[in-house]
Amino acid sequence: MDRLETDIVIAGGGVAGLACAAAFGSAGFNVICVDPAPPVTDKALEGADHRTTAFFQGSRRFLDEAGIWSRLEAHAAALQVMRIVDAGGEIAEPRVVKDFDAADISDLPFGWNLPNWLLRREMVARLAELPNVDFRAGTGFAHMVTRTGEALVTLSDGTAVRAKLVIGADGRNSAVRQAVGIDAKTTRYGQKAVVFAVTHPHPHNNVSTEVHRSGGPFTLVPLPNHDGKPCSAVVWMEHGPETLRLAALDAETFSAEATERSAGVYGPLALVGQRQVWPIISQVADRLTAERTALVAEAAHVVPPIGAQGLNMSVGDMSYLLDLAKARPEGLGDAKMLADYERRRHPEIVLRVRGVDALNRASIAGGQVLRDARAKGLETLYGFEPLRKTLMQLGLGAR
Repeated sequence: MDRLETDIVIAGGGVAGLACAAAFGSAGFNVICVDPAPPVTDKALEGADHRTTAFFQGSRRFLDEAGIWSRLEAHAAALQVMRIVDAGGEIAEPRVVKDFDAADISDLPFGWNLPNWLLRREMVARLAELPNVDFRAGTGFAHMVTRTGEALVTLSDGTAVRAKLVIGADGRNSAVRQAVGIDAKTTRYGQKAVVFAVTHPHPHNNVSTEVHRSGGPFTLVPLPNHDGKPCSAVVWMEHGPETLRLAALDAETFSAEATERSAGVYGPLALVGQRQVWPIISQVADRLTAERTALVAEAAHVVPPIGAQGLNMSVGDMSYLLDLAKARPEGLGDAKMLADYERRRHPEIVLRVRGVDALNRASIAGGQVLRDARAKGLETLYGFEPLRKTLMQLGLGAR
């Protein structure tokens, strides 16, 4: 069998892998992107990902350069304000409400929120426009052998590929990471998240709201109106058994419990569409590179869905890797490029994962004393303006 030749093999056809393929393809590199599961691009079909992703300003620039943002803009809901609500008193009602307004640091919103199934649809369409990108849905990464000057990759259908660089964007159980012998440290919280969408009588006014009580945050993220009503995506984090109980409730009972947990910030919530349950972990790969190999996105790091850090960290990985490739295309995948990537990204990833871990542990707090301490901490943080603005910049990805 003849061996294919390409610049880059990307393992992973999720949102991160598709964005990575579009970005490198738009920059002129030849790319083969593979995933064993064809992407579900219709929200009505079984297997559709009903989560949403908020892209911060830097991520939007990355998507724009990849030729994707023009396809997404009309579907995006802006995130102008990040609101933190502490409802950890004796009664489930707001007792501390603090708004972090993007206008304090920028002329643009913090970010823009989009459904994951739609992201897949538009990203796949973008790849179809790029003659130098070969997206092989239904074909996976099987194994590889690396040498100083190349990687020899075998795909699940037996196809052999010679590449200068292999990018593992294939999730928290990354086959690429395992193939090159990189371990990962995993932290389990005993939490799961139930993910769904709701309509509500009060407009969200482009405010993303995290309501903290116990078990984890209840986060409402703006979406475009649904049937003429204000709509938000919700991530409700709780202890695992409680999340499974919630997911099994009938729609009316579930909506009532969701309204109570939201502390009524948008009025009565009405469930729209399906519910999905996702496990909550933190994970960091011991390193990001091996010979001719780089890890990005959840192959490199996983964080709980707090502060929209997950995919924006992933874009940070891909953006820096792309900058290195464009600066020295003749050195694509070589030891210098990968050493630079490791040195720049891994320490920052470790710090951000630790930061999100701390926020999640504070949000889990169930005892009244701990919940009171969390509320006091929020008051103190918000009251010190320089620190508040610095944290807002860090949340956007500034260093």
